[in-house]
Amino acid sequence: MKKEERVHSHKMPDGTEYAHSHDRENEEEHKHIHHNTQAVLNRLSRAAGHLESVKRMVEGGKDCSEVLIQLSAVIAALNNTGKVILKEHMNHCIVDAVKSGDTKAIDNLNKAIDGFIK
Repeated sequence: MKKEERVHSHKMPDGTEYAHSHDRENEEEHKHIHHNTQAVLNRLSRAAGHLESVKRMVEGGKDCSEVLIQLSAVIAALNNTGKVILKEHMNHCIVDAVKSGDTKAIDNLNKAIDGFIK
């Protein structure tokens, strides 16, 4: 099977533009350039640390209402991290998919949204 490449560019909020290509034959192995990777990793690290402290609260026999309040903060942090990832995916990957007629990417996004929002 012949490989099909598509080259496209992205424009950063600061006006910087970069181009990259996608190997259409290996769509599942496709690597995206994520602009918010460090921010997402930082958010996940904070949420993981917060969850560890909630775990210690439970182990220490803290009041259930305090545990629930802190647990809801962890859930909110994870949901907000998901929003960052979703917005970036829509602004870059899905825009490119629509431009190129890639309906598989849109189907995958719909499945991901169904799993994320329950």
